[in-house]
Amino acid sequence: MQVLQLWLTTLISLVVAVQGLHFDIAASTDPEQVCIRDFVTEGQLVVVDIHSDGSVGDGQKLNLFVRDSVGNEYRRKRDFAGDVRVAFTAPSSTAFDVCFENQAQYRGRSLSRAIELDIESGAEARDWNKISANEKLKPIEVELRRVEEITDEIVDELTYLKNREERLRDTNESTNRRVRNFSILVIIVLSSLGVWQVNYLKNYFKTKHII
Repeated sequence: MQVLQLWLTTLISLVVAVQGLHFDIAASTDPEQVCIRDFVTEGQLVVVDIHSDGSVGDGQKLNLFVRDSVGNEYRRKRDFAGDVRVAFTAPSSTAFDVCFENQAQYRGRSLSRAIELDIESGAEARDWNKISANEKLKPIEVELRRVEEITDEIVDELTYLKNREERLRDTNESTNRRVRNFSILVIIVLSSLGVWQVNYLKNYFKTKHII
């Protein structure tokens, strides 16, 4: 029981951990996009907070694109500096990318932008201070409700993974069944062709009085 509690506590801690990233993007006259990918389930709220140093007009243009693998684009912002917040609700269970592109406006200068990126989703993306004020909840009640929602998200994620595994297993079994049936059909066809060839040659030799 203690092991189960420890496992659940660790799992919740991993889920609620804020995904904070710090990195630099060098400016280039022919820039390539640098993307951070995350996965979100259907109906989840996602909040992306971005901070960039520098300023507009400092010789580099930092562009931002937030889109998912289905083709939906949630934000496109060109030549920005400072803070940007992007919030959206996922229409389906899919991966989404937060992409940056830093274009140098002048050649021969070594420039870069420092980026701070925080991605929160599900219960962690909600404004619990606002919920507490609106519903007049005590701090312990807010924390319990937050943990409850996180636990529900974990259960939903495990259910999704289980259903996905079942679909993959069904697909694998169906493929194996088709391969087996095809192999049996090939054996029958080859055997029939062999019998036909033997009879044909036998009749041919008899006609030619060879046998």
